[in-house]
Amino acid sequence: MTAHPPYQTFPNLPARETAARAAPRPAQGPVRLAMAGALALGLALAAGMARAQDGAEMEGVTTAHGISTFGELMYPADFEHLAYVNPDAPKGGEISLWGFGGFDSMHPYSSRGRAGQLSSVFFESLLVGTADEIGSSYCLVCETLTFPEDRSWVIFDLRDDVTFSDGSPLTAEDVLFSYEIFREKGLPSFRAVLQTQVASAEVLGPHRIRFDFAEGIPTRDLPDTVGGLPIFSKAEYEASGRDFAESTLEPMLGSGPYVLSDMDVGQTIVYERNPDYWGWDHPLMIGRSNFDRIRIEYFADYNAAFEGFKAGAYTFRNEASSLIWGTGYDFPAVERGWVVKEELPDGTIATGQSFIFNLRREKFQDPRVREAIGLMFNFEWSNEALFYGLYARINSFWENSELAAEGLPSPEELALLEPLADILPPGVLGAEPVSAPVSTTRQLDRANLRRASALLDEAGWTVGDDGLRRNAEGRPLSVEFLNDSQSFERLINPYVENLRALGVDAVHTRVDSAQATNRERPPEYDFDIITHQMPMSYIPGAGLRQYFGSASADDSVFNKMGLRSEAVDRLIAAVEAAATPEELEPAVKALDRVLRAERFWVPQWYKAAHTVAYFDMYRYPEPLPPYALGTIDFWWWDAEAAAELEAAGAL
Repeated sequence: MTAHPPYQTFPNLPARETAARAAPRPAQGPVRLAMAGALALGLALAAGMARAQDGAEMEGVTTAHGISTFGELMYPADFEHLAYVNPDAPKGGEISLWGFGGFDSMHPYSSRGRAGQLSSVFFESLLVGTADEIGSSYCLVCETLTFPEDRSWVIFDLRDDVTFSDGSPLTAEDVLFSYEIFREKGLPSFRAVLQTQVASAEVLGPHRIRFDFAEGIPTRDLPDTVGGLPIFSKAEYEASGRDFAESTLEPMLGSGPYVLSDMDVGQTIVYERNPDYWGWDHPLMIGRSNFDRIRIEYFADYNAAFEGFKAGAYTFRNEASSLIWGTGYDFPAVERGWVVKEELPDGTIATGQSFIFNLRREKFQDPRVREAIGLMFNFEWSNEALFYGLYARINSFWENSELAAEGLPSPEELALLEPLADILPPGVLGAEPVSAPVSTTRQLDRANLRRASALLDEAGWTVGDDGLRRNAEGRPLSVEFLNDSQSFERLINPYVENLRALGVDAVHTRVDSAQATNRERPPEYDFDIITHQMPMSYIPGAGLRQYFGSASADDSVFNKMGLRSEAVDRLIAAVEAAATPEELEPAVKALDRVLRAERFWVPQWYKAAHTVAYFDMYRYPEPLPPYALGTIDFWWWDAEAAAELEAAGAL
């Protein structure tokens, strides 16, 4: 599927991590749909019209208002608004959220600095996805796109009424500039895709641009890839003298519905709705971006943030701590009915949240060592003793979807796996997929301890006189958990205790968010084990190479574990080449089996619900769409309810 994270429209490429982890944390929007951002759809030609570059009709070339990976578009060219929004939602009010740690940049597309939360809100793209459809993208900044059956090239015809937030026109030159700067100075994982998969880009007119794709590679997702690039103002960038690769507190100029209003560096960010936004009256924008202001308040840790919510420092909280959800919502504002606490359905794929090993380190090269360490994490005990039974265990990278591998490989999966037999990790062919171990509800599961001991003995890590596991050279098996979240302490500390019972010299190191960011990033990768998320989509594409591809092992903010696997690389290519759903599903399941058998992760947990709390002045359409909570996208402010809360002293 075209993968659109909140306020980020770069399909099939992973969004930069702009916020540190909260803990314990369930899956939140892993389909990465565009929950917000300025979306507009202009008048469009009906799908199926054909024309060549010069405007003449040509067989096998489609001109349409959107593009679907497989099948037909849900929305016709003349639709009035998205099915899941309230077209009469009032505009106004403020919604406030919390951010973790701090920020020192407003540039979300640089690996330097810590970008402010939602700092990609200013930018739009040619194409966008929706929260109720898989695999489709619709024209936003473009009016139509034209492409041949093999998708070897695409032409975008831009709307002629799109303006940046300063009123200057957005043209094809800005689209070309944005593509070129991503290609030359973007994040390494983005550059790798654009430099190898796009052969050329050419402006054909003031509002027309063509992209040609490289030969010999799958082109299924490439119109989405280039169509999802954020668009910047070329004139503003050149006048500013900034360097795209460097962090900056001065946002680049975009065309979205929000602009920066106020900022207290590291503490607060306020985004303000732009009344002069070009797209307010267009179908994809109806009922969306309803708040006049979006405010982000930063807190040093999770507990401090919760205390801030109780005190009314911010007004909406997507609760990720099972402890707080189970025991913390008994404060006066809840008891008086000022704060609503509810669970809302979440139909998205789990985020793949897990402990991951740094495979660049010699001690983790042996999969038996990784398996042994994984055996000592007791999810069942953690869920009962720490999480109030709120979570389910992640087993698959596509957990909570039909793409998760189950049972023995199907004939279609075997057709992909058997030619790779010589390079597959153990436990793939002729077996059910590797799943997380099951433990008793005692903290230290003795059966798993015995299994882990046997594995380490086999791997040459035997117990010495001091009780520590040592290799033939006498070096102890030491493991450091790097953690920047206070809430994760209650999870990691028992895990460390279990590992020490195994004879592993395990330690838990707390660092601040800035230190964690620096140690987890290339080129240092200075960690043993960290918590990471690997959100997948329903129609995976080029983003798989960024998370799991060998080429990204030493320069990616996504492939933090440093995975290098020829089998994985070849299966990623099979996923990218799938031309139908019938080809895609077994390819993804085969890839899932191999990734799980590599044992570079210790999967954590997810829940198929959003646990939210908010001051009772926000409303949402019912039913919610399946693939987005959409709080800052299509929720709205109830002025009358807000006035009642204010009169009661709640605000």
